[in-house]
Amino acid sequence: MSADKKSFEVKISVPFFDLDPMQIVWHGNYLNYFEIARAALFEHYGVDLYSYYDREKIIFPIIRTSTKHIFPLRHRDEIICKATLADANIKLVVDFEIRKTADNSVCARGRTEQVAVKTPEMETLFSIPHDIRELLGY
Repeated sequence: MSADKKSFEVKISVPFFDLDPMQIVWHGNYLNYFEIARAALFEHYGVDLYSYYDREKIIFPIIRTSTKHIFPLRHRDEIICKATLADANIKLVVDFEIRKTADNSVCARGRTEQVAVKTPEMETLFSIPHDIRELLGY
């Protein structure tokens, strides 16, 4: 495992359409912010899971998500969503933290887990392919 964890941050302005009737970000939309940061993290380290599927016929479905909501987000809040790779051996595990840029307060934390699956057989692989692990420093 890599001694230093790989992280990447993205800035997001909370759009109006992410709000629920109580004028705060609907809880499910935090996963959208996580996805934006996760995709940017992988792209930053040269991992494109979409073109990997085209080449290798391996997909990486998310098998588990968790979110801890700490402080609600509102329309036009400027936030930073930080994605940190926690593991890339057996599965891709990414931790997330969402902070308001105005005061650096933590608003949410979360985690996603993905496994490698060979298609069309839908056979779960019990490790992340070597070339992806190498790009991610594992």
